Amino acid sequence: MSNTEFVNITYYKFVNISDVLVLKQELLNLCLSLSLKGTIILAQEGINSCLVGLEKNIEKFIDHMQQDPRFSDIDFKKSYSSHAPFRKMIVKIKKETIPLGMENIKPAEHSGKYVKPMELKKWLDNKEDLIILDTRNDYEVEIGTFRDAINPMLKEFRHFPEWVRENLGEHKNKKIVTFCTGGIRCEKATEFMHQEGFQDVYQVQGGILKYFEETAKMAPNEDNYYDGDCFVFDQRVAVDKNLNQSKYLVCHHCWRTLTEKDTQHPLYKKESHCSYCQPYYEQKQKNLEKVRKENDSKCLVRRKSRSQKIKANISQEPPKHVLD
Repeated sequence: MSNTEFVNITYYKFVNISDVLVLKQELLNLCLSLSLKGTIILAQEGINSCLVGLEKNIEKFIDHMQQDPRFSDIDFKKSYSSHAPFRKMIVKIKKETIPLGMENIKPAEHSGKYVKPMELKKWLDNKEDLIILDTRNDYEVEIGTFRDAINPMLKEFRHFPEWVRENLGEHKNKKIVTFCTGGIRCEKATEFMHQEGFQDVYQVQGGILKYFEETAKMAPNEDNYYDGDCFVFDQRVAVDKNLNQSKYLVCHHCWRTLTEKDTQHPLYKKESHCSYCQPYYEQKQKNLEKVRKENDSKCLVRRKSRSQKIKANISQEPPKHVLD
């Protein structure tokens, strides 16, 4: 470990979880007792999480997870920072750990083939004939991606199937390598492509973060074929090829990466919106306010109705006799 104080871990596992409510409370209590911060997403299909804490506490958390047979083989990817890039600890239960919106995609039962980071490096060294496909959102790709990788310009991961059907149909016999930040999106992406008839689909094992971890051990002047940095979903915004925090700012509403000039724009509001998404942010707030007013109006109607019923019942009660 370097001079930094905090250890960041990212991990996921597609596995059937029947006791999500029980597990939610168990993991929340554990993380709070260890002073960890971050997010854990639970679903019946598995777990997806990013956490940060002191090294000794992170190790205690990993030890606890490895005692559970469902999670004993999880690959915890580590990086280090001088501060905790999360403000609080949240455990959420969702329908999907990563939303694709296709119930027939079940990575716990089947997903694409894995290619280890250094094996991919050899393929790129040998200039093998393959397609490198970025499965991340467009704002993530802006910061960095593999050289010559295809960027589908996704606004949301759930748009990936439609893009594949419209753009890759003629390449079903081609060798295709998919990648994302930590690997979780590729689990679903490769399973979908397999069901669509793609014959030779791979996913980078551990994603970009694992690739950085492995290629950081190479000679300083050796090319790893990745240009730029890697977007991460915490206050660090991005990490470089040595998994150190990069100097980026990000919009808290649309996740767009911002320059110093962007933050000086009159429509930029810290921790709210940037000038690019301000119209959408304002419209969203108006819609929320409209819903709030409608709900308040409905509540008033219900209260008035209840009040009228109570008054009617009182007026119908027989007069009480006063005993002498």
